Amino acid sequence: MAEEKTRVDFNAPKSLVERADSVVEILDISRTRLLIDALEDELEAFANDEEFRRRLGDAYYDDRVEYDTVEAVLGREEAMRMKLLRESIDRTPAEPRLADALPSDDEFYDGDVPEYTDSDGSASTDDQSHT
Repeated sequence: MAEEKTRVDFNAPKSLVERADSVVEILDISRTRLLIDALEDELEAFANDEEFRRRLGDAYYDDRVEYDTVEAVLGREEAMRMKLLRESIDRTPAEPRLADALPSDDEFYDGDVPEYTDSDGSASTDDQSHT
């Protein structure tokens, strides 16, 4: 089944159209075929460009473009990867909240708060030089 077509009308510099017409005459193809091929090649180049892919990913993760757009540009497999990654990323990490206030040191240590003291105070035998 043939894909549905959409008519596109745009203005281009006359010199560019003349160059395109020269190419289609040599290749014996239509101007439409040349433009479709060129557009497909350019879109493929974008899909393989790391900077563009990063920008598309950022736009998708920030809800500026929809999944359908990513799929149309990158294909179903890559779009699905981005969708799964997006769903696995929590952009707003949960903030821990305590139901009650933190216990005081006395409550936490059951009244006996330990203090650190150096039990020996002298240098170890490893630190002393042997003569």
